[in-house]
Amino acid sequence: MSALNVMNTAKPARLTRHRLFWPVAVLVLLLLVNAAFTPDFLAIKVRQGHLYGSLIDILRFGAPLIMVSLGMTMVIATGGIDLSVGSVVAISGAMACYLISEGHGLTAALTLSLALCLALGLWNGLLVTRLKIQPIIATLILMVGGRGIAQLITGGQIITIDQDSGFSTIGGGHVLGLPVAVLIVAAAVATAAVLARRTALGLLLESVGGNAEASRLVGIRASGLIVLGYMFCGMCAGVAGWMIASDVSAADGNNAGLWIELDAILAVVLGGTALTGGRFSIAGTVVGALIIQTLDTTIYTAGIPPRTTLVFEAVVVTIVCLLQSPAFRAKVARRRPRRPVPPPTDPPPADKKVEVPA
Repeated sequence: MSALNVMNTAKPARLTRHRLFWPVAVLVLLLLVNAAFTPDFLAIKVRQGHLYGSLIDILRFGAPLIMVSLGMTMVIATGGIDLSVGSVVAISGAMACYLISEGHGLTAALTLSLALCLALGLWNGLLVTRLKIQPIIATLILMVGGRGIAQLITGGQIITIDQDSGFSTIGGGHVLGLPVAVLIVAAAVATAAVLARRTALGLLLESVGGNAEASRLVGIRASGLIVLGYMFCGMCAGVAGWMIASDVSAADGNNAGLWIELDAILAVVLGGTALTGGRFSIAGTVVGALIIQTLDTTIYTAGIPPRTTLVFEAVVVTIVCLLQSPAFRAKVARRRPRRPVPPPTDPPPADKKVEVPA
């Protein structure tokens, strides 16, 4: 085989081993399936200066999940996990809507609700670092108690606010033709990517997630980075709470953000980040969240019966995880039948006997 052929076969192999190859391939496949059922699915139209279309809807409705998944990525990168983000989403929306309904300004309402979310993230981080509670237990406390806090804020009722307050712009407004929620997510992802890949912060997070004790011994403040990760996750969940509450101009402390923590963890895993901590991928997390949102759209577009929705989602997610597994791909490659090696066309020359003269 010539060197050119070897290079041509090596390029696809390297491409398939890239951590984003299979998630992007599945996302593209889901979009093509939707396009097959809906002819104008990939079309983007302009109405009154705003962009509309199924692709824009996927981005807009998937914005809260992307936001929560972004914060979850940073926590998982440090070797932790946060099960309380759904409750923080509900608390953020409840606090913002309550303050607005009581006559406070929009800026004050958003500032106080975001400060509360940062405090909740700090609480989780201190439980993990200072009290040495396992992350899944520490955040489970707020996951359960946070719903009660949200309902205490709302008084057990759904708080509705006037759309003229400006709060609805976060979830339903447009700037430069794009939904405001999409622009907020784009700014957050870009900022996180710059901090994680253009500064030492990303490397420090990966080192803490790989081995927190070794990082501490070499002088890295592992506890501070872990707390910072939980606070960032709380902030992201708070912004997602604004998006969900402002989209309907109401706060539901019981149902807002329900089970979004599971979708966020799934999005991070689909994006190629290991739950054991260490290396993480922000771009992979965004693709994973878009896969989940596109999968929900596919279910409705393809007319899949509601009773089989969860089974369909589980099958697709299982396929994606198997495709991402190097061990699974290696087993499949080993089981492929190998082509028999053809025998040589010309037999090797027989050894000639050399006669030595007497």
